[in-house]
Amino acid sequence: MRYFLPILGLLIVIGGLGGIKFAQISSLIKFGKAAEAAGPPPEAVGAASAQVLSWEGQLSAVGSVIAERGVSVSNDSAGVVKAIKFDSGDEVKKGQVLVELDSSVERAQLASAAARRDLALLTVNRTRKLAASQTVTAAKVETDEAQLKTAETELSTLAAQIDRKVVHAAFSGRLGMRQVNLGQYLAPGTTLTTLEALDAVFVDFTLPQQTLHDVTVGLPVRITVNGNLAAGESFTANGTVAAVDPSIDPTTRSIKVRAAVPNPGQKLRPGMFVDAGVVLPKHASVVAVPQTAVVHASYGDSLFVIEAPKPEDKVAPGTAIKVVRQQFVRLGEARGDFVAILDGVKEGQQVVTQGAFKLRNGARVLINNSIPQNPQVSPKPENQ
Repeated sequence: MRYFLPILGLLIVIGGLGGIKFAQISSLIKFGKAAEAAGPPPEAVGAASAQVLSWEGQLSAVGSVIAERGVSVSNDSAGVVKAIKFDSGDEVKKGQVLVELDSSVERAQLASAAARRDLALLTVNRTRKLAASQTVTAAKVETDEAQLKTAETELSTLAAQIDRKVVHAAFSGRLGMRQVNLGQYLAPGTTLTTLEALDAVFVDFTLPQQTLHDVTVGLPVRITVNGNLAAGESFTANGTVAAVDPSIDPTTRSIKVRAAVPNPGQKLRPGMFVDAGVVLPKHASVVAVPQTAVVHASYGDSLFVIEAPKPEDKVAPGTAIKVVRQQFVRLGEARGDFVAILDGVKEGQQVVTQGAFKLRNGARVLINNSIPQNPQVSPKPENQ
């Protein structure tokens, strides 16, 4: 009896603890089955409706800027550099002297020719007076006049040779790097620098041959540069189609197009890559969604369409919970923050625009648009 009571008490305690633990495990099992039946909790997502937008017709391409007028400045005559009157990158005016070659020999010859011309002129004047009194023959007059013309021609030739020793700016513009030094001997045609007029530029780009009948001279062209300027600044300029190459490249099956673009402030520089868009006179209506709604994958592009729950989705009635369905789509042109949907989504359908990466087909969601979205066709983000 002395050991019976303690053993009995111990058994009662063990039994009580076992009953409590059994109740806890049963409760957890019941909760787990309920959670399994209820499914995972809904995901919070942002949403927007597919809308019909009227987009102007546009043919997009990547273009390259070239100078409207650009030349390699070179000397016309051989000689030794006597003076350089420009620095690299200078702005010059039309006719401004850039380089002078040594012309001392030609100037000495010019002085001699001028003296011979003056003597020939005196001789002709004297002969004419004598011919008036019939002291000399007409043949003498003709001979002296021919000698005067020869002297004047020689003088003009030497003056032209001296002028060829001076290199002038053919037009107003900006010079490139200087490639000549004082005392350097230059053969004819040696490149001294480059000269480019940048008040207006050309932008060359190519388009598919299918657009040949859509592109005509005079159509507006929108030129955009993103992040290539100071402090990541974007720049947009408007030009017009100046020329369309009549032939088609047999390798790429594309046509070459040249646009004339004003260049105030000379922000566009030769060699710069730009986005070029030929604006067509026609407009098109497209179904568009924000680009953030599209999920890109190797097996195709898709987005999640938000739908009302069905009975098999086991969503309690009266709640704000929705169900998403993954829909594969065919994308069209992208403009700004929007992308056109050619097939797969209709106007007014609600799609997930934030949080699509964490969803699966049939997932339950709660719409939360507390983070504002303002997609635009022509966004202009501020520089940070």
